[in-house]
Amino acid sequence: MLSYEQKKAVIESFSELTRKEVSLGRANYHYENSGYDKKIVVYHLHPNGNGFVYAGHLAEAETDDRGLVNIRDYGEDELRALIKASILSLAPKSAAELAVSGTADDEERWHGPDNQTLLLVHEDELWYVYAGLNLESAFETYEEAVHYLQEEGFRRP
Repeated sequence: MLSYEQKKAVIESFSELTRKEVSLGRANYHYENSGYDKKIVVYHLHPNGNGFVYAGHLAEAETDDRGLVNIRDYGEDELRALIKASILSLAPKSAAELAVSGTADDEERWHGPDNQTLLLVHEDELWYVYAGLNLESAFETYEEAVHYLQEEGFRRP
């Protein structure tokens, strides 16, 4: 388990985050460039080492009903990976992603080799995989699309 100072150092190594003091000595860290209404990545980091990271858009994370993960017992690598994934999940959509999906909520970003990003979009009863503006593949079910993406070395943040 990292101390408060160690967690704070890891969190503050992310230049995208801005510290905001809250009550009882706690701090929140905001991602001001978020593409969503949600801007808080680290919630209520407390001097006792407790705190939370927003993971509401991360499929693999076990969250509470607010989309938060308790980081009390996290190590440095785990914490760094979770914060990075949280920031990526909140990043604004690129122009290509907006052109492909508009403001649809039924879409996922998948990250793969060489920092490639593919967009999985559900539209007209099919699942489409886009690389930028280019249609990569289409699938009848979500499961087929996920299987394809995983086989190609992609994963959700």
